[in-house]
Amino acid sequence: MKDIINAIVSIIIVCVLLFVANDYLDKSSGKAGSDTVTVYNWGEYIDPDLIKQFEEESGYRVVYETFDSNEAMMTKIEQGGTSYDIAVPSEYAIEKMKKNHLLLPIDHSKIPNLKNIDPYFLDLSFDPKNEYSLPYFWGTVGIVYNPSLLDGQTFDSWEALWDPSLKGQVLLVDGAREVIGMGLNSLGYSLNSTDDKELQEASAKLKKLTPNVKAIIGDEVTQLMVNGEAPVALTWSGQAADMMSENDELDYAVPEEGSNLWFDNMVIPKTAANIDGAHAFINFMLGAEVAAQNADYVGYSTPNKAAMGLLDEEVTSNERFYPTEEMRDNLEVYNDLGPKMLGKYNELFLKFKMGKN
Repeated sequence: MKDIINAIVSIIIVCVLLFVANDYLDKSSGKAGSDTVTVYNWGEYIDPDLIKQFEEESGYRVVYETFDSNEAMMTKIEQGGTSYDIAVPSEYAIEKMKKNHLLLPIDHSKIPNLKNIDPYFLDLSFDPKNEYSLPYFWGTVGIVYNPSLLDGQTFDSWEALWDPSLKGQVLLVDGAREVIGMGLNSLGYSLNSTDDKELQEASAKLKKLTPNVKAIIGDEVTQLMVNGEAPVALTWSGQAADMMSENDELDYAVPEEGSNLWFDNMVIPKTAANIDGAHAFINFMLGAEVAAQNADYVGYSTPNKAAMGLLDEEVTSNERFYPTEEMRDNLEVYNDLGPKMLGKYNELFLKFKMGKN
Protein backbone atom coordinates (compact mmCIF):
# COMPACT_ATOMS: atom_id res chain seq x y z
CA MET A 1 0.00 0.00 0.00
CA LYS A 2 2.84 2.38 0.92
CA ASP A 3 4.50 1.71 -2.44
CA ILE A 4 1.26 2.57 -4.26
CA ILE A 5 0.88 5.86 -2.34
CA ASN A 6 4.51 6.78 -3.07
CA ALA A 7 3.98 6.01 -6.74
CA ILE A 8 0.86 8.19 -6.86
CA VAL A 9 2.69 11.06 -5.11
CA SER A 10 5.59 10.72 -7.57
CA ILE A 11 3.19 10.87 -10.53
CA ILE A 12 1.49 13.99 -9.11
CA ILE A 13 4.87 15.70 -8.57
CA VAL A 14 5.97 14.86 -12.12
CA CYS A 15 2.68 16.18 -13.54
CA VAL A 16 3.01 19.44 -11.60
CA LEU A 17 6.60 19.87 -12.75
CA LEU A 18 5.62 19.19 -16.36
CA PHE A 19 2.76 21.72 -16.11
CA VAL A 20 5.06 24.39 -14.68
CA ALA A 21 7.75 23.68 -17.28
CA ASN A 22 5.21 23.78 -20.11
CA ASP A 23 3.74 27.04 -18.80
CA TYR A 24 7.23 28.56 -18.61
CA LEU A 25 8.14 27.40 -22.11
CA ASP A 26 4.86 28.75 -23.50
CA LYS A 27 5.48 32.16 -21.98
CA SER A 28 9.14 32.33 -22.93
CA SER A 29 8.35 31.35 -26.52
CA GLY A 30 5.67 34.01 -26.83
CA LYS A 31 2.66 31.69 -26.47
CA ALA A 32 0.42 34.00 -24.58
CA GLY A 33 -2.19 33.28 -21.99
CA SER A 34 -4.96 35.40 -20.53
CA ASP A 35 -2.41 37.22 -18.36
CA THR A 36 0.14 37.88 -21.12
CA VAL A 37 0.30 40.31 -24.06
CA THR A 38 2.89 39.42 -26.67
CA VAL A 39 4.08 42.46 -28.66
CA TYR A 40 6.07 42.32 -31.91
CA ASN A 41 7.58 45.72 -32.77
CA TRP A 42 10.49 47.42 -34.50
CA GLY A 43 13.71 47.74 -32.50
CA GLU A 44 14.00 50.75 -30.17
CA TYR A 45 10.43 51.75 -31.02
CA ILE A 46 8.89 52.15 -27.57
CA ASP A 47 9.83 53.71 -24.25
CA PRO A 48 10.59 50.67 -22.00
CA ASP A 49 9.10 52.53 -19.02
CA LEU A 50 5.73 52.44 -20.77
CA ILE A 51 5.81 48.65 -20.92
CA LYS A 52 6.30 48.58 -17.15
CA GLN A 53 3.53 51.15 -16.69
CA PHE A 54 1.11 49.10 -18.80
CA GLU A 55 1.92 45.96 -16.81
CA GLU A 56 1.31 47.77 -13.53
CA GLU A 57 -1.93 49.40 -14.64
CA SER A 58 -3.44 46.48 -16.54
CA GLY A 59 -2.19 43.45 -14.64
CA TYR A 60 -0.96 41.89 -17.89
CA ARG A 61 2.60 40.71 -18.38
CA VAL A 62 4.22 41.87 -21.63
CA VAL A 63 6.41 39.60 -23.75
CA TYR A 64 8.24 41.92 -26.14
CA GLU A 65 10.02 40.88 -29.34
CA THR A 66 11.48 42.95 -32.18
CA PHE A 67 11.88 42.69 -35.95
CA ASP A 68 13.98 44.66 -38.44
CA SER A 69 11.80 44.55 -41.57
CA ASN A 70 8.15 44.29 -42.51
CA GLU A 71 8.95 41.22 -44.58
CA ALA A 72 10.57 39.37 -41.65
CA MET A 73 7.61 40.27 -39.44
CA MET A 74 5.04 39.07 -41.98
CA THR A 75 6.87 35.79 -42.59
CA LYS A 76 6.97 34.96 -38.88
CA ILE A 77 3.30 35.77 -38.38
CA GLU A 78 2.34 33.77 -41.47
CA GLN A 79 4.27 30.77 -40.13
CA GLY A 80 2.22 31.01 -36.95
CA GLY A 81 4.83 29.71 -34.52
CA THR A 82 4.29 32.50 -32.00
CA SER A 83 0.99 33.89 -30.74
CA TYR A 84 1.66 37.59 -31.24
CA ASP A 85 -1.15 39.73 -29.85
CA ILE A 86 0.17 43.02 -31.26
CA ALA A 87 2.35 43.86 -34.25
CA VAL A 88 3.37 47.23 -35.72
CA PRO A 89 3.63 46.97 -39.52
CA SER A 90 3.92 49.75 -42.09
CA GLU A 91 1.08 50.73 -44.41
CA TYR A 92 1.94 48.54 -47.43
CA ALA A 93 2.51 45.57 -45.12
CA ILE A 94 -0.92 46.12 -43.53
CA GLU A 95 -2.45 46.12 -47.01
CA LYS A 96 -0.71 42.84 -47.80
CA MET A 97 -1.57 41.24 -44.44
CA LYS A 98 -5.23 42.08 -45.01
CA LYS A 99 -5.15 40.38 -48.42
CA ASN A 100 -3.51 37.32 -46.88
CA HIS A 101 -6.02 37.16 -44.00
CA LEU A 102 -3.34 37.62 -41.34
CA LEU A 103 -5.23 40.21 -39.25
CA LEU A 104 -8.17 40.31 -36.89
CA PRO A 105 -10.58 43.28 -36.89
CA ILE A 106 -10.21 45.83 -34.09
CA ASP A 107 -13.24 46.53 -31.92
CA HIS A 108 -13.31 50.33 -31.76
CA SER A 109 -15.71 50.25 -28.81
CA LYS A 110 -12.79 48.90 -26.75
CA ILE A 111 -10.51 51.78 -27.82
CA PRO A 112 -11.94 54.94 -26.21
CA ASN A 113 -8.60 56.70 -26.72
CA LEU A 114 -9.17 56.53 -30.46
CA LYS A 115 -10.69 60.00 -30.03
CA ASN A 116 -7.15 61.33 -29.50
CA ILE A 117 -5.99 60.56 -33.05
CA ASP A 118 -5.83 63.34 -35.63
CA PRO A 119 -8.49 62.51 -38.28
CA TYR A 120 -5.87 63.08 -41.01
CA PHE A 121 -4.28 59.76 -40.00
CA LEU A 122 -7.51 57.78 -40.03
CA ASP A 123 -9.44 56.10 -42.84
CA LEU A 124 -6.42 55.96 -45.16
CA SER A 125 -6.31 53.96 -48.37
CA PHE A 126 -4.39 50.97 -46.96
CA ASP A 127 -7.03 50.38 -44.26
CA PRO A 128 -10.34 52.18 -44.87
CA LYS A 129 -12.30 52.84 -41.65
CA ASN A 130 -9.29 51.49 -39.71
CA GLU A 131 -10.94 48.14 -39.52
CA TYR A 132 -7.64 46.35 -38.87
CA SER A 133 -5.14 48.96 -37.70
CA LEU A 134 -4.72 52.10 -35.60
CA PRO A 135 -1.93 54.72 -35.89
CA TYR A 136 1.31 54.46 -33.93
CA PHE A 137 3.94 56.72 -35.61
CA TRP A 138 4.44 58.38 -38.98
CA GLY A 139 7.20 60.18 -40.85
CA THR A 140 9.14 60.67 -44.05
CA VAL A 141 12.23 59.40 -45.88
CA GLY A 142 14.84 62.07 -46.52
CA ILE A 143 18.46 63.13 -46.20
CA VAL A 144 20.29 63.85 -42.95
CA TYR A 145 23.51 65.78 -43.39
CA ASN A 146 26.29 67.59 -41.56
CA PRO A 147 26.90 71.08 -43.06
CA SER A 148 30.17 71.41 -41.14
CA LEU A 149 31.60 68.48 -43.13
CA LEU A 150 30.35 69.71 -46.49
CA ASP A 151 31.33 72.45 -48.86
CA GLY A 152 28.06 74.36 -48.80
CA GLN A 153 25.92 71.57 -50.27
CA THR A 154 22.21 71.53 -49.53
CA PHE A 155 19.84 68.65 -50.19
CA ASP A 156 16.68 70.24 -51.50
CA SER A 157 17.03 67.86 -54.46
CA TRP A 158 17.90 64.16 -54.63
CA GLU A 159 20.34 65.10 -57.38
CA ALA A 160 22.71 66.52 -54.74
CA LEU A 161 23.64 62.98 -53.67
CA TRP A 162 25.23 62.41 -57.08
CA ASP A 163 27.65 65.34 -56.65
CA PRO A 164 31.21 64.05 -57.40
CA SER A 165 32.50 65.87 -54.31
CA LEU A 166 30.69 63.26 -52.19
CA LYS A 167 32.76 60.33 -53.45
CA GLY A 168 32.77 57.58 -50.80
CA GLN A 169 30.80 59.67 -48.31
CA VAL A 170 27.10 58.77 -48.70
CA LEU A 171 25.38 56.30 -46.34
CA LEU A 172 22.23 54.51 -47.48
CA VAL A 173 19.69 52.59 -45.41
CA ASP A 174 19.49 48.91 -46.29
CA GLY A 175 16.00 48.97 -47.81
CA ALA A 176 14.91 48.16 -51.36
CA ARG A 177 11.81 50.37 -51.33
CA GLU A 178 13.75 53.33 -49.91
CA VAL A 179 16.72 53.14 -52.29
CA ILE A 180 14.86 52.19 -55.47
CA GLY A 181 12.21 54.76 -54.52
CA MET A 182 14.91 57.41 -54.21
CA GLY A 183 16.16 56.52 -57.69
CA LEU A 184 12.64 56.76 -59.11
CA ASN A 185 11.87 60.05 -57.35
CA SER A 186 15.12 61.59 -58.57
CA LEU A 187 13.85 61.04 -62.12
CA GLY A 188 10.43 62.44 -61.38
CA TYR A 189 8.76 59.00 -61.28
CA SER A 190 6.48 57.51 -58.64
CA LEU A 191 8.18 55.46 -55.94
CA ASN A 192 5.41 52.91 -56.58
CA SER A 193 6.25 52.60 -60.28
CA THR A 194 5.64 49.23 -61.91
CA ASP A 195 6.84 50.42 -65.33
CA ASP A 196 9.86 48.33 -66.35
CA LYS A 197 11.37 51.16 -68.40
CA GLU A 198 11.21 53.55 -65.41
CA LEU A 199 12.65 50.92 -63.08
CA GLN A 200 15.54 50.25 -65.44
CA GLU A 201 16.22 53.99 -65.71
CA ALA A 202 16.25 54.26 -61.92
CA SER A 203 18.59 51.26 -61.68
CA ALA A 204 20.96 52.82 -64.23
CA LYS A 205 20.95 56.10 -62.34
CA LEU A 206 21.65 54.38 -59.02
CA LYS A 207 24.62 52.65 -60.64
CA LYS A 208 26.08 56.12 -61.24
CA LEU A 209 25.69 56.82 -57.51
CA THR A 210 27.90 53.84 -56.57
CA PRO A 211 31.20 55.79 -56.35
CA ASN A 212 29.64 58.10 -53.76
CA VAL A 213 28.30 55.30 -51.53
CA LYS A 214 30.29 54.71 -48.37
CA ALA A 215 28.06 51.93 -47.02
CA ILE A 216 24.58 50.40 -47.17
CA ILE A 217 23.68 49.67 -43.56
CA GLY A 218 20.97 49.52 -40.92
CA ASP A 219 20.86 51.11 -37.47
CA GLU A 220 24.63 51.67 -37.54
CA VAL A 221 23.98 54.77 -39.65
CA THR A 222 22.98 56.65 -36.49
CA GLN A 223 26.34 56.47 -34.73
CA LEU A 224 28.31 57.05 -37.93
CA MET A 225 26.46 60.31 -38.51
CA VAL A 226 26.54 61.33 -34.83
CA ASN A 227 30.28 60.69 -34.68
CA GLY A 228 30.95 62.68 -37.86
CA GLU A 229 32.25 59.62 -39.72
CA ALA A 230 30.08 60.48 -42.73
CA PRO A 231 28.55 63.77 -43.88
CA VAL A 232 25.27 62.58 -45.43
CA ALA A 233 22.80 59.69 -45.26
CA LEU A 234 19.50 58.52 -46.66
CA THR A 235 17.31 57.74 -43.65
CA TRP A 236 13.91 58.00 -41.97
CA SER A 237 12.82 61.23 -40.28
CA GLY A 238 12.66 59.76 -36.78
CA GLN A 239 16.12 58.26 -37.08
CA ALA A 240 17.34 61.66 -38.26
CA ALA A 241 15.71 63.27 -35.20
CA ASP A 242 17.61 60.85 -32.96
CA MET A 243 20.87 61.76 -34.65
CA MET A 244 20.16 65.48 -34.38
CA SER A 245 19.41 65.19 -30.66
CA GLU A 246 22.93 63.80 -30.17
CA ASN A 247 24.72 66.06 -32.66
CA ASP A 248 23.28 69.54 -33.12
CA GLU A 249 25.39 70.13 -36.24
CA LEU A 250 23.13 67.78 -38.23
CA ASP A 251 20.19 68.85 -40.37
CA TYR A 252 17.42 67.00 -42.27
CA ALA A 253 15.71 67.66 -45.59
CA VAL A 254 13.02 66.05 -47.76
CA PRO A 255 13.93 66.67 -51.43
CA GLU A 256 11.52 68.69 -53.53
CA GLU A 257 11.01 65.94 -56.17
CA GLY A 258 9.05 64.01 -53.56
CA SER A 259 9.64 61.11 -51.19
CA ASN A 260 7.91 58.56 -48.99
CA LEU A 261 5.29 59.40 -46.39
CA TRP A 262 5.02 56.36 -44.17
CA PHE A 263 2.70 55.19 -41.43
CA ASP A 264 3.26 52.46 -38.83
CA ASN A 265 0.05 51.17 -37.25
CA MET A 266 -0.79 48.72 -34.48
CA VAL A 267 -2.60 45.56 -35.56
CA ILE A 268 -3.88 42.35 -33.99
CA PRO A 269 -2.47 39.34 -35.91
CA LYS A 270 -4.74 36.36 -36.49
CA THR A 271 -2.40 34.35 -34.23
CA ALA A 272 -3.39 36.46 -31.20
CA ALA A 273 -4.08 34.44 -28.04
CA ASN A 274 -5.17 37.40 -25.90
CA ILE A 275 -7.49 39.63 -27.90
CA ASP A 276 -8.75 41.52 -24.84
CA GLY A 277 -5.16 42.21 -23.81
CA ALA A 278 -4.35 43.40 -27.32
CA HIS A 279 -7.18 45.93 -27.22
CA ALA A 280 -6.06 47.07 -23.77
CA PHE A 281 -2.50 47.61 -25.04
CA ILE A 282 -3.63 49.58 -28.09
CA ASN A 283 -5.90 51.78 -26.00
CA PHE A 284 -3.09 52.38 -23.50
CA MET A 285 -0.66 53.43 -26.25
CA LEU A 286 -3.22 55.90 -27.63
CA GLY A 287 -3.55 57.72 -24.32
CA ALA A 288 -2.45 61.36 -24.65
CA GLU A 289 0.26 61.32 -21.95
CA VAL A 290 1.51 57.88 -22.98
CA ALA A 291 1.71 58.84 -26.67
CA ALA A 292 3.55 62.06 -25.80
CA GLN A 293 6.07 60.24 -23.62
CA ASN A 294 6.58 57.62 -26.33
CA ALA A 295 7.09 60.24 -29.05
CA ASP A 296 9.55 62.12 -26.86
CA TYR A 297 11.53 58.92 -26.24
CA VAL A 298 11.44 57.43 -29.76
CA GLY A 299 11.81 60.66 -31.72
CA TYR A 300 9.26 59.90 -34.44
CA SER A 301 6.18 61.97 -35.25
CA THR A 302 3.00 61.12 -33.36
CA PRO A 303 -0.43 61.03 -35.03
CA ASN A 304 -1.95 61.63 -31.59
CA LYS A 305 -3.51 65.12 -31.65
CA ALA A 306 -4.10 65.13 -27.89
CA ALA A 307 -0.43 64.28 -27.29
CA MET A 308 0.78 67.14 -29.50
CA GLY A 309 -0.20 69.71 -26.87
CA LEU A 310 1.97 67.92 -24.32
CA LEU A 311 5.11 67.94 -26.47
CA ASP A 312 7.68 70.71 -26.78
CA GLU A 313 6.34 73.26 -29.27
CA GLU A 314 9.82 73.56 -30.75
CA VAL A 315 9.45 69.93 -31.83
CA THR A 316 5.85 69.95 -33.06
CA SER A 317 6.31 73.18 -35.03
CA ASN A 318 9.39 71.83 -36.81
CA GLU A 319 8.19 71.21 -40.37
CA ARG A 320 11.11 68.87 -41.06
CA PHE A 321 9.46 66.31 -38.78
CA TYR A 322 5.87 67.53 -38.75
CA PRO A 323 5.38 68.66 -42.37
CA THR A 324 2.19 70.55 -43.11
CA GLU A 325 -0.65 68.93 -45.05
CA GLU A 326 0.36 71.00 -48.08
CA MET A 327 3.91 69.65 -47.85
CA ARG A 328 2.60 66.10 -47.49
CA ASP A 329 0.75 66.43 -50.80
CA ASN A 330 4.12 66.02 -52.55
CA LEU A 331 4.82 62.75 -50.75
CA GLU A 332 3.69 59.19 -51.52
CA VAL A 333 2.68 56.25 -49.38
CA TYR A 334 4.17 52.89 -50.34
CA ASN A 335 1.64 50.63 -52.08
CA ASP A 336 1.63 46.86 -51.81
CA LEU A 337 3.19 46.05 -55.19
CA GLY A 338 2.49 42.33 -55.03
CA PRO A 339 5.08 39.53 -54.77
CA LYS A 340 6.19 39.64 -58.41
CA MET A 341 6.89 43.38 -58.50
CA LEU A 342 8.37 43.40 -55.00
CA GLY A 343 10.71 40.68 -56.22
CA LYS A 344 11.70 42.97 -59.07
CA TYR A 345 12.52 45.81 -56.64
CA ASN A 346 14.56 43.43 -54.47
CA GLU A 347 16.39 42.12 -57.54
CA LEU A 348 17.34 45.62 -58.68
CA PHE A 349 18.41 46.57 -55.15
CA LEU A 350 20.57 43.45 -54.81
CA LYS A 351 22.17 44.25 -58.15
CA PHE A 352 22.93 47.76 -56.90
CA LYS A 353 24.40 46.43 -53.64
CA MET A 354 26.58 43.93 -55.47
CA GLY A 355 27.86 46.74 -57.68
CA LYS A 356 28.76 48.64 -54.53
CA ASN A 357 30.61 45.64 -53.10
